[in-house]
Amino acid sequence: MALKTIDSLGDLTGRRVLVRADLNVPLDGQRITDDGRVRASLPTIQRLAGAGAKVVVMAHLGRPKGAPEAKYSLQPVALRLAELLQLPVEFAGDTVGPLAAEAVANARDGDVVLLENVRFNEPETSKDDAVRRAFAQQLATLGDAFVSDGFGVVHRKQASVYDIAQILPAAAGGLVLAEVEALSRATDNPARPYVVVLGGSKVSDKLGVIGNLLDKADALLIGGGMVFTFLAAQGYPVGESLLEVDQIDTVKGYLDRAAAEGVDIVLPTDIVVADKFDRDAAHYDVAASKIPEGWMGLDIGSDSRKAFAARIRDAATIVWNGPMGVFEFPIFAAGTRDVAQAMVDSAGFSVVGGGDSAAAVRILGLPEDGFGHISTGGGASLELLEGKVLPGIAVLEA
Repeated sequence: MALKTIDSLGDLTGRRVLVRADLNVPLDGQRITDDGRVRASLPTIQRLAGAGAKVVVMAHLGRPKGAPEAKYSLQPVALRLAELLQLPVEFAGDTVGPLAAEAVANARDGDVVLLENVRFNEPETSKDDAVRRAFAQQLATLGDAFVSDGFGVVHRKQASVYDIAQILPAAAGGLVLAEVEALSRATDNPARPYVVVLGGSKVSDKLGVIGNLLDKADALLIGGGMVFTFLAAQGYPVGESLLEVDQIDTVKGYLDRAAAEGVDIVLPTDIVVADKFDRDAAHYDVAASKIPEGWMGLDIGSDSRKAFAARIRDAATIVWNGPMGVFEFPIFAAGTRDVAQAMVDSAGFSVVGGGDSAAAVRILGLPEDGFGHISTGGGASLELLEGKVLPGIAVLEA
């Protein structure tokens, strides 16, 4: 798909450019624990400021219920953004109120303003098109053009993502362009062998991806909490492991379809089980078919790690979405670490599908430049992998 780019907006000197960024970072009080999304937003903001635009950044944080909540304020993000840009960032204490209007009115060419959390305004996420559109009209009074650069929200039909792009001259930012290009490269005529690694807690979250990729991938490697529904579908006991009983029949259907289409669904042959969900739990490796009663699987086992890594290293295209285990606990992080390290070691083109996978790369200390692309949007990347049309992307098509 061809998207409108910043170049299509012409000379930006002195123009107010609204930028929808994804600054939804994890916070511990006022401290940002992972600034990956803030860093990813820098190139587009720097480009616009360098071109002499008055850059007005819109973003959300967390899930406030349509009204201000102090714990979801973007003020800590404004401070970090200023540090990384090495430029002053004026923080407006509201989104479309007098503080925002004053901050934008006082901005000079090349200045950066960050508006308060757009989700402090209930119309932002309204299901009513007219309500959303009216709020987008208010946002539009603060800008002369719009740049969509928050890939993590382009799967949402929201005022600051979708409706605003129908009101102002609009273009995709560098991050959105890079995300779409990388994910398209990994799914449209990918170099082969094409290996998809899926993990995370719920198989129901990944059913759309599995269904869409079964006739495209050469192999699907399954780990994480979702694997236990696959094991149960084969008739194996899973103890106290995560299990979606209502998805067992669906999974059986996918296993049958994969066999018929010659696609390998590779499941772990061994599992690291624990006696409780705890970072200091007693644990050991057990055959995937023999998880004992009262124990829960929290990672893929040592033999599975080697098998998965071998498949990944031999692949020409690798897409990974979802950790292999509870990587937040060091004793259950080996599966996720070995899968990620194999992607780094592979000569193939690799895509990390955002969310927990991207967080794991940073938490485990792996080199980010060792991957072809690390997505900033877990939900958006999943929906692209499912083959869905993303409203925030469709509205930017040239």
